[in-house]
Parts: sequence; structure tokens; C-alpha cells
Amino acid sequence: MRILIAEDDSILADGLLRSLRHSGYAVDLVTNGADADSALALQSFDLMILDLGLPQLSGIEVLRRLRARNSTLPVMILTAADSIEQRVKGLDLGADDYMAKPFALSELEARVRALTRRGAGGGPTIVKHGQLAFDQVGRVATINEQMVDLSARELGLLEVLLQRVGRLVSKEQLVDHLCEWGDEVSNNAIEVYVHRLRKKLEPGGVRIATVRGLGYCLEKPAPTVEPDNTEAGPGASADDSAQRGVAH
Repeated sequence: MRILIAEDDSILADGLLRSLRHSGYAVDLVTNGADADSALALQSFDLMILDLGLPQLSGIEVLRRLRARNSTLPVMILTAADSIEQRVKGLDLGADDYMAKPFALSELEARVRALTRRGAGGGPTIVKHGQLAFDQVGRVATINEQMVDLSARELGLLEVLLQRVGRLVSKEQLVDHLCEWGDEVSNNAIEVYVHRLRKKLEPGGVRIATVRGLGYCLEKPAPTVEPDNTEAGPGASADDSAQRGVAH
């Protein structure tokens, strides 16, 4: 998941960056509204955290332009505690949530998780894929209820693939979702992340297929075959059993 933060308070921005990166998100930061508007026009994100009191271009104007481009990107606005009018205006323009400053980082993280799930189409908190279960709130993966030790990049990679089960995901798409500005991530690095994740998931029957030159696909889990518990009745012969269910 890739998040854009538009916040000109350097102390608050640093706290947000550290907290969200620690949770495994790729996070980019802009400190004025003009840069925020440009970033949104040129790059894909999964969520935006938007301060309304930005220099050069207000947060309200950034949001208005974003929605004018018919973008459905989830947006959380940050406002001063007494700016009720701006808060209402932001929600009317299409913001998905707001937080009044000051706020607890733990609450913001919880709301971020809720908004990213909503942006991905909602769905349950626990995503299951065969023997694999991924907790989108706790950001923990388990196989047969045993926790899988994943790095932040591997966790992000798994999340992207789980949202697109059975569909091809290109290396370029993975870079866009997993990497921040300034990250020099090559296609070879993506291959390494996929290789490491694959080794950790394959013991649980979870397979990541490689389509050479195109990308990767998380294969759909094999259907569970229920055993046939039908038993022949008393006195039935082998031929009778073999013919059972055949219409005459």
C-alpha cells in the first residue's frame, strides 16, 4: 500500500512517516498543496492524508481538484480542532474521513487501515487464501495458524497480490505500490522480494506464478475435494456399486 502525506508541519510529518513505514506502508511526503496536486496527477496512491492548512494551495483546493479528475482515492483530512467549517467543507467535497489535531497515532493508523480496506473494495478484516490467512488490521500473515515472518516489503507484496488473486501484476505495478520516491528499486530487486515471499508461502500450498517478461500472479487455491462417503447397501455387489447413480 502506498500513501501520500501532504503536511507542512515537519514534526507531525516525521511522526506520521515513521509510524506508517513501521507498519509496512510505502509513504511519500509533500509539504505544500502545489506539490500535492502534482503528485496526485502523476502518480497512483492507495490513500492520501491531507492537511487542510497547506501553503501555496490549500488542502480544500487539492481535494477539489482531485475529485474533479473523478478520482476515488480515499482521503483523510487533518484539521485544526476548531476548524469545523473547513472540516464540513472537506467532507462535502468528498473526503472519506477526518481527524482533528492533535490526535493519537494509534487512532490514525486504525483509520488508515479502515480506509485502505474500503479503497480496495471493503471485505473482511481477515483475507483467506487456502491455508494462508492475512490479517489486514494486525498486518500479520499466518499459514495453518502459524505466523509467517515477513519483512515490510514482503508484507506489502503479499497484500498487493491478495487483492488481485488470479490476475497478472506487472513489476512496474509492484514498484508503484511498494516503493517511495527516491527508492532505487530495480526489476531484479522485485524478483528477489518475490523469490523470498514464494519460499515462505509455498510450504503452505500458496503459489506465486511467474509469467516471464510480464509479471506475477497469485494462483487461486485448489478447490477442496470432499471424500465420497457413500456406502453400498447390505448385500450390494461390486457391480451394483459401480452402477449406482446410473439412470436406467
